[in-house]
Amino acid sequence: MKETLVKVTINGKEVAKEIESRWLLSDFLRDNLGLTGTHVGCEHGVCGACTVLINGEPVRSCLMLAVQADGCQVETVESLARADGSFNHIQQAFANNHALQCGFCTPGFLMSLKSFMENNPTLPTDEEIREAISGNLCRCTGYSNIIKAVKEAYALNC
Repeated sequence: MKETLVKVTINGKEVAKEIESRWLLSDFLRDNLGLTGTHVGCEHGVCGACTVLINGEPVRSCLMLAVQADGCQVETVESLARADGSFNHIQQAFANNHALQCGFCTPGFLMSLKSFMENNPTLPTDEEIREAISGNLCRCTGYSNIIKAVKEAYALNC
């Protein structure tokens, strides 16, 4: 199988790899680069667990070929923690508000919310938060604690 050179910046680090053109971005991140924080759930773009940011916008990495990310800035959930390993404000708010149980969906929620918060600097309404997370499914918690966590993340980010 013919391989293609893909050059991307992932979590601030430039990466150039020869890969098979058929590789999904989720497979490239997990299997080739060892960034296993990006979870693969449904493999149909429905659950949102595989959400990463491409040039600051949320994207389902299970629906995107890695070659399509060539030349792009990619951010995965591994980019969120601070240099000392401590949680950023969104992660801390999720922990404080018990906004996760099994944690499988959490990386997708965190990445969707990172983009949302960067594009909406003032505290949103509950309805706006629900809309922001509507592309992410959680089978464990319900969503009330996630909404509480988002509100706290805004307060922590001041």
